[in-house]
Amino acid sequence: MLELLMVAAGVLFLFPVYALVTLSLKDPAQTAKSPLALPKPPTLDNYTQAWSSASLGGALLSSTLITVVSLVLLIVIGSCAAYWVARTGTRLGYGLYILFLLGIVLPFQLGMIPLYNLFSRLDLIGGYQSIILFYTGIQLPFTVFLYTGFIRALPQEYAAAALVDGASHLQAYTRIVFPLLRPITGTVLILNAVFIWNDFFTPLLYLAGSDKETVPVRIFAFVGQYVSDYGLVFAGLVLGAIPILVVFLVLQRYVIKGFASGLKG
Repeated sequence: MLELLMVAAGVLFLFPVYALVTLSLKDPAQTAKSPLALPKPPTLDNYTQAWSSASLGGALLSSTLITVVSLVLLIVIGSCAAYWVARTGTRLGYGLYILFLLGIVLPFQLGMIPLYNLFSRLDLIGGYQSIILFYTGIQLPFTVFLYTGFIRALPQEYAAAALVDGASHLQAYTRIVFPLLRPITGTVLILNAVFIWNDFFTPLLYLAGSDKETVPVRIFAFVGQYVSDYGLVFAGLVLGAIPILVVFLVLQRYVIKGFASGLKG
């Protein structure tokens, strides 16, 4: 009975993927006749038209740049802050950790309008700087939370031995501690990458109308322009999902391991 339930859950999960890929490989005549049947024959014309018509090439470059830069900042700032919070025994460190936890609980939508007004006054709307700063600030509390739990679970003797040998705190962190953070770093990468890559509202607010629009924003405009040709729409969705899917498949083994270690710590 349990096996049947698992099979049913798997089929239910895979059905949207099947419909997405199937419709992307059909011409309009096949889509109108039998939307969910297998394409006979399959065609890749939708992908070539979607790539050129929706300017997905530029959107993919924008999404990649925003995601990569944001992840680098999150890893550098988040891991350093978590190391200090996890290793210090002061009230200041504990208070900062509580503030980071509040940053996870409070909805980020509360600050959307003030942040937009601030970036507008700084003339950053329509540029990469505003959205990268936004993602770094919004995801930093969650990143610090994951890193802090993992660092607390690590033995302190490694860094202490390096300090006794004459290394500075920065050297002990970069050469001893950070290499040990590989599992949780993989978790931080994939969780933040999925959020940043798939986010629609923030790029729509900060980048709409510019030449720096991300994949979700371009697909949204694409749907409005080609709403009658679902083959093109679904082909664009597949093209936009492939990069983050590849990243997830490469780093998936770190997600549960790193997240569980952080909770345990």
